[in-house]
Amino acid sequence: MRYFEDLVVGTVARFGDYAVTREEVLDFARRFDPQPFHLDDDAAAATHFGRLAASGWHTAAMTMAMLVAQMSETAEASLGSPGLDELKWLRPVHPGDRLRVETELLEKRPSASRPGLGLTKSRTTTFNQDGVAVLTFVANGMIRTRPAGG
Repeated sequence: MRYFEDLVVGTVARFGDYAVTREEVLDFARRFDPQPFHLDDDAAAATHFGRLAASGWHTAAMTMAMLVAQMSETAEASLGSPGLDELKWLRPVHPGDRLRVETELLEKRPSASRPGLGLTKSRTTTFNQDGVAVLTFVANGMIRTRPAGG
């Protein structure tokens, strides 16, 4: 298990490989963000996107899927997140893109009010197959501290 004490500020992690499919883009848009440029090729072509584009919320969800897979792989003692700062959609994501993630631990501190809990700030950036950043945010995280005697 990877605990708060194991985290080193400045550490950069690179991981993930998510294939963006047309079917998934359309399904997500139908359910959660039914704007024409997420649903219709002709409507999307008439916008600055130039072609069908994934919802930014879908891009965030794909990023989250890669983050959770990484936390599971590294056995991180995560306790969730109280929120995000500075969420930015930098470039459109299209069907056929492949996404990956980089995180950088910016800071960490023990919780002043909750023993056994550490707080973190990490910059998360999602890149497409060309190495172009498509999304970025700063995540506020909560993670268990190492149990006494552990």
